Amino acid sequence: MSDTTSAVPGFADLGVDARLVRSLAERGITTPFPIQAKTLPDALAGRDVLGKGKTGSGKTVAFALPTVTALASSGRTRRPNRPRALVLLPTRELASQVAETITPLAKALGLNVTTIFGGVGQNPQVSALRAGVDILVACPGRLEDLMGQGHVVLDAIEVTVLDEADHMADLGFLPGVKRIMDKTPRGTQRLLFSATLDNGIDVLVKRYLSNPVTHAVEPVKADAAAMEHHVLAVDKEHKPDVVRALAGGQGRSLLFMRTKHTAKKLAKQLTAAGIPAVDLHGNLSQNARERNLAAFSDGSVKVLVATDIAARGIHVDDINLVVHVDPPAEHKAYTHRSGRTARAGAAGVVVTIMTPDQHGDVRSLTRQAGIRPQQAVVVPGDELLSKLAGPPAEYVQPAAAAPAAQPVQRKGSARSSRPGQGRSSGQASSGGQSRSGAPSRGRAQGGGAGRATHDNQSGGQPTGGGGRRRRRPSAR
Repeated sequence: MSDTTSAVPGFADLGVDARLVRSLAERGITTPFPIQAKTLPDALAGRDVLGKGKTGSGKTVAFALPTVTALASSGRTRRPNRPRALVLLPTRELASQVAETITPLAKALGLNVTTIFGGVGQNPQVSALRAGVDILVACPGRLEDLMGQGHVVLDAIEVTVLDEADHMADLGFLPGVKRIMDKTPRGTQRLLFSATLDNGIDVLVKRYLSNPVTHAVEPVKADAAAMEHHVLAVDKEHKPDVVRALAGGQGRSLLFMRTKHTAKKLAKQLTAAGIPAVDLHGNLSQNARERNLAAFSDGSVKVLVATDIAARGIHVDDINLVVHVDPPAEHKAYTHRSGRTARAGAAGVVVTIMTPDQHGDVRSLTRQAGIRPQQAVVVPGDELLSKLAGPPAEYVQPAAAAPAAQPVQRKGSARSSRPGQGRSSGQASSGGQSRSGAPSRGRAQGGGAGRATHDNQSGGQPTGGGGRRRRRPSAR
């Protein structure tokens, strides 16, 4: 066993700076993931790299290490409004999580990191840019807005990273990505990471990467095929009871809905039924999204109800069960939704709930996804539901609302339903890589208890069911 361990190269063996190795070790990260071991030698040498790997495979550290190394080696100084490196991502959650992983590595080499995305006021972002930024982690929409206003100029970029490129294509961001990339200097290092090369990603590779080295690990379809998949046929009138039974287990459950309205509604219904749940979708404010995701990440709430737009922005350890309450429209969405569980070899169950009118669609969906699910007809109280959900959580039945609790409920706090009372903690591991492919603090390796909020954002308390306020929609 010791011989096998010694054969695995460490970060120092791959040429990583000793200061960065120490920073990683402080968060329990000592052994590179396959995508890191494959890409780091070429990326550290300054080559353009195309990395193919599923979400949660360790890509953040794979591009963070060469990025901070290149900036520290160049000796250039940061200037107002001219970032030196750009990391482009499709969603706010990913941007926050990536920034949280990069920040300690950047600090180890005397560099700073700023995050840019919509849904929050731009003034703090503008001030940070004016003060000078080494590494800018950004979503395309807000970045283009600030570029148009003259707050960001990309002529000093030394390294550009495109992460989750296929997801950016799915969300319609490719035209903006191209406009942004056209503003970065030619001849500088570019790293692109994507699970697939369809939907125009191959065009990005040909247009912006120079003689790239390609490294691929863990195809998404193979990962999906390794999970335990179930299709449960239910009558429409029984569907709510079946969903509640699946969501009531002790482990973390992630439930997917097709629309923002139904996600919010289901989270409220589960909370009212004594199963504290929070929602995640585009209609929530940024602070609410961060609070809800943090509550789910740290284990204070065990059920998250999400829409597809959030499917690949969720990077939490130890999600035991994914439920397609509303089957997705196509197999690619099924694959990415399902990929929130069974990460890095951990056990995971995926359940699709199918009503009589959905038989044909679900059959096509599973065939295209390349899986052969176990199928069963179920009714409320079926023993199979208990088996899939695991032991029921021992929730404290909500008492009659006291007047003093009303302000908390209006803010959407999950404390109104007392999540976590009498329940197992279920917190994400603090050791980073050892337990899951999406180490704690979200998508990339890092310490802590699975928190997914950004340092500069309000942590707040978890919201229950998304709160009662009407949220202004945001596409960024």
